[in-house]
Amino acid sequence: MKRVALLLIFVAGLLKLSAQEPIRPVSSAYMIEAGSSQLADTYLSPMKYGGWSAALAYERMQAMRFDPENWVMQLAIRGEVDRALNNLGNVATWRANISARWAMMHRWRQLAPGLTLAVGGATGIEGGCFYNTRNGNNPASAKAAWTIDATAFAAYNFRLGKLPLTLRYQAVLPVIGVFFSPQYDELYYEIYLGNHSGLAHCAWFGSRFAMTNLLTVDMHFGATSLRMGYRNEILSSKVANIVTRATTHAFVLGIAHEWLSLSRRTAPSTDARIISALY
Repeated sequence: MKRVALLLIFVAGLLKLSAQEPIRPVSSAYMIEAGSSQLADTYLSPMKYGGWSAALAYERMQAMRFDPENWVMQLAIRGEVDRALNNLGNVATWRANISARWAMMHRWRQLAPGLTLAVGGATGIEGGCFYNTRNGNNPASAKAAWTIDATAFAAYNFRLGKLPLTLRYQAVLPVIGVFFSPQYDELYYEIYLGNHSGLAHCAWFGSRFAMTNLLTVDMHFGATSLRMGYRNEILSSKVANIVTRATTHAFVLGIAHEWLSLSRRTAPSTDARIISALY
């Protein structure tokens, strides 16, 4: 009986610790983007093209379970379409690209009232294509990359009157990885026939520079927020005598929401801490 009593006390202690586990709400956002683009790909044409850019993006952030006070994760998925014209306006280049990135960052909360800083690493994959409407022999140029990135954000929470706001700036900079590129004037039909050598290249600052800058402000109306902001993306690569450039400036509009993922078996404790990813 004594052993049974001790076992029950031990189990009760475990249940109490579980009930007091911090609550980590998920912050998710759905965004649309529209702006301008500048495109160039010498595999297709030596000319530069300018036009518009449009994108859909999804973001999910949450404090990490193993150390929610100090670590946060982020998942970002984005699909983009650009259309640009040459100087005469009679030839178009299209670009389609989809990317996914997962990041884990160490953060420092309340460095100043309302201020949070975070720095960490990420890994991302992306793939897409450039298409030129005039180039008959090589009308398309495929793009693909996998990279390990450095990322950081600063978030500032404050009030404008009675309205809570979160201002955030985040930068992502790929450091090392691998990307796909054919040789200059190499046909994709040759690759199809089996010429697979020299297609994978090391991605570093000297061969493939890419950077994302995102500035947003979330206006919180309860658990739902209106997001507005600006995104700048820069891609510049040079390998096998092929130069690729893609620069976009876009206005961001989206809806952000915080929600809880709770177990049906155990209800949260009334004194459990709530740890958000951004404040």
